[in-house]
Formats: sequence, structure tokens, C-alpha cells
Amino acid sequence: MKDNKKLDSQEEIAETAANMTSEEIVADKGKITADEVAALTPPKSVKRSKISYERRKGLYGYGFIGLWLIGTIYFFILPTINSLIYSFNKTAPKTGYMEKTFIGLENYVNAVVNDSNYTQNLTSVLGEVALKTPLIIIFSIFVAIILNQKFKGRTFARAVFFLPVIIATGPVFDIINGNMNTGGYAGGAEQFSTLFETDLVNQLLSFLGIYNISESVTNIITTLTDSIFNLIWNAGIQILLFIAALQNIPHSAKEAAQMEGATSWEFFWKITIPYISPMILASLVYTVVDSFVDPTNAVMQQVTTQASSWKHGYSAAMAWFYFGIVAIVLAIIVLIVNKFVYYEVE
Repeated sequence: MKDNKKLDSQEEIAETAANMTSEEIVADKGKITADEVAALTPPKSVKRSKISYERRKGLYGYGFIGLWLIGTIYFFILPTINSLIYSFNKTAPKTGYMEKTFIGLENYVNAVVNDSNYTQNLTSVLGEVALKTPLIIIFSIFVAIILNQKFKGRTFARAVFFLPVIIATGPVFDIINGNMNTGGYAGGAEQFSTLFETDLVNQLLSFLGIYNISESVTNIITTLTDSIFNLIWNAGIQILLFIAALQNIPHSAKEAAQMEGATSWEFFWKITIPYISPMILASLVYTVVDSFVDPTNAVMQQVTTQASSWKHGYSAAMAWFYFGIVAIVLAIIVLIVNKFVYYEVE
């Protein structure tokens, strides 16, 4: 009976509170308190989104990559498709459009069979890449091991080796190469490009009082200094990759090698090289691609020269054949090197 009376009283309080205003409730504290009203008043309905939380996160992701996707399609994929179409056509610029005449594989035949300069440049570039790539990899591993040690000024030394990567593009690179007119930096900037000219070797020898050196010796010195500069200039990314790989070598492997009495030479070949071998493969691929697409190599210069002469179909054919050679070289490298890569399975 008591429970029924209590239930009846609560229903009466709720009905009374529903018919009273806030002023009446405050004025009539003796009959019903504010806490009772708050407890008995039904809560307001909460608006809930019809889209689930996981779905909203997915939409945020698509929103972030949307601009990148649009730019990739418009500035990369569509021009790539157009260049492939141009390679099978003879092109002629007209007012507002590019006139195309389908000629099949004629551009490719002219580039590979009839153009001796193209085949000669292609051979020279392949030789340069074959010679330069191992040197860059070996130099990068050597420098990365040194920079991974603990010494004063280590952060500054790492920044010095990575600095060429930052300034390798844009106005600074044009100034270094002396291309102020093409980049629009004329007017006093020529003096900065002289800091990077190889003629400074002769000037340095003259400053040291060394004269009457044979031309062959001077050429050797110039080639060595220029090669060292290019080696350091092209090894920034690889050094960074190898430093990251060296820092991921587990401490337990180092302790086990010390307990077994392994020398530094044995530790390098049996511990360091296997653990950084995935990065060796990645660095090889990066170095080969970076060397092939270097705008200063002979093939790239020939392709851009033909494009500047409004021979877009012919230049596109040379570029696509060059792309095929690069793809074949990369496939061979990956197939061979991947057999010696050590992947740690957790």
C-alpha cells in the first residue's frame, strides 16, 4: 500500500510540475522543490547524427586528400595520358589546340634507329648510372655510420649533409648552375654561381703558387673534385634513410654480438648490413630513379630540347622509350637485390 501511495504522489507531483511555470515552482517551494522538478521532468531529446562515427572519420579523410587527388589527376595523370597519345602522333601547334596526325610507331623508330644522338646519349646515361649508383650507396652507408655515432655537433653534421636536398630545387639551384636568365634572377646573382664552378680548382692552384701543371693532371683533379661535390650533393636522402635503419637495429643484437666476441668488421657484415638491407634496396631504387630523371643528363636535355622545338610527339616518344628502359633497369635491380634482403619477421 505504501508503494502505491508513493507512486501516486510522484505522478501527482509530475503532473503538477508539468502545469506550473518556473516562477510558480520557485514561489511554491513548500509543495514541490526544484530538485524534485528536475528529477521528474523528462530530459530533452538529444539530436544524434545519422552518420556513424567511423563513416564521419572516413569522410574527413576523403576531404583531406580531395585536393591532392584533384591536383594529381589534373596535373599528372591527364598530362601523362596526353604525352602517350602524342608519342603516336605528329604534332603541330595551332591556335588554341594541338593538331595531331596519327603515324603509329614512326616516332619511336626515328628515335631508336635513325637518331644516333639519342642512342649515344642513352648509352652514356646508362653507364653513368651504373657507375654512380654504387658509389652513392657506399658513401651514404659510410657517412650514415659516422653520423649515427655520439659526438659533439652531430645534429649540425647531419644538417650539412642533408642541406643539398633542401636547396636542390628552385631558385637556389638555378643560381648554382648559373641559369639566372631562365629563372628570372638576373641582376647581380651571377657572382654567387661562381662559388660552385669547377674553374675554382685552377684558381686555387694559382693561389697556392702551383703553376705549369699538365692539362691531364688538372683534368683529373677537376674531375675528382667535381665528382666528390656531386657525390655529396646526391647522397642526402640515402644518408637519412640509412641513419633511420641503423637506429632501428635492436640493442639485443648488439649485446649478443659483444657476448660472442664479434669484431667491428664482423658486426658490420653480419649484423649491420642484414638489418639495413631493406633500406639498401630502397636507396638503390631511389638513386637509380633520381639519376635517370636528373634534368642535367644527356637524354633529359635532348627530350626537353625537342619539346622546346615544338616537336612534342617526337619528344614524347623519346621520353616513353626512356621510361621503359628505366622500368626494366629497376625490375632487374629489385629481382636481384631482393634475394639478399633480410626481412625480420616478428
